[in-house]
Amino acid sequence: MRAFVSSSTDLLLSTLSTPDAVDDVGVADTAGPNVFTRARARSIGLPVRKLLGGEFNRLFYDTYVPSADGLALRTRAAAVLRRVPTASHISHHTAVRLWGGIAPESPQIHVSMSSREARCRRNGVAAHLANQNARTTVRDGIRVSTPIQAFLDLASIGVTLIDLIITGDSLAKAAGLEPSNLIEAAEAWRGRNARLARKAASLVRKGVDSAMESRLRLLIIFAGLPEPDVNIVLRDVDGNWWRRFDLCYRHCKLVVEYDGRQHAYDDDQWLNDLDRREQLDRMGWRLIVVQANGIYNDPLRTLQRIRTALEECGATVSKRFNPEWTRHFAVRS
Repeated sequence: MRAFVSSSTDLLLSTLSTPDAVDDVGVADTAGPNVFTRARARSIGLPVRKLLGGEFNRLFYDTYVPSADGLALRTRAAAVLRRVPTASHISHHTAVRLWGGIAPESPQIHVSMSSREARCRRNGVAAHLANQNARTTVRDGIRVSTPIQAFLDLASIGVTLIDLIITGDSLAKAAGLEPSNLIEAAEAWRGRNARLARKAASLVRKGVDSAMESRLRLLIIFAGLPEPDVNIVLRDVDGNWWRRFDLCYRHCKLVVEYDGRQHAYDDDQWLNDLDRREQLDRMGWRLIVVQANGIYNDPLRTLQRIRTALEECGATVSKRFNPEWTRHFAVRS
């Protein structure tokens, strides 16, 4: 059975490699995973009953892939492109994730098309009308929005400012996106929510490691506290590379770090943390550790801790927080 499926797949792939190959609904093929329709299975001698068996997964109506391919994002994206007009491309949330970035949660595959008449209406697919000037490229055989275009795509549908900055931060790391290029593109863009795109682009930073690190930095900025530097390398007394920290105020030797570990550490981790704190103390540095509840449940307390630490380190900060932070983070009643 496996040998039969494998040989059928090889035959299909050889067909897909032909530039003029067109599938059974008149849509040009996208290079990539092995996507089958019933008509295509019949054309290579694969009984339709096998598509309905355990060796294939059904992605959409009359769209199947071998179980070995799983339900990976790229597989699903390529399957959608095989069922829509050739001018279409993967966009929005899905494009961000294909570039390795972080996008707001969305279980659908997002695809942009050239006309309203061509828009796809399938379960599991979010269809958008493509901007005439949308910038696309081919990544791993899939037509997809560029990282900058994917960022603008999300702005156009009105994702939150925090989520859009997180996307920008993640694309700067995963796709090598330069914040300056993102700012330039947002300034030139005339699509929907252009102001949102410009503000988010201005707050994107390189070197951010996680969405929670982005959230912590934005909480600090929106409250009106000084913006910390991102991912700063600290060196030991001999000048050798020692550790890298999330957020850092070098002028007053203060480190602010997000720690996602919510439970008791093991002995080795606990000893490592103690050693790190002692080394920071010897070097004259102070460490503030923030966990998820300090961002989601009690952000005010987090701001108060950071402000107090800044004051004790000799920095001059306002006694009042900018109320803008309350528009983006929950305030405990």
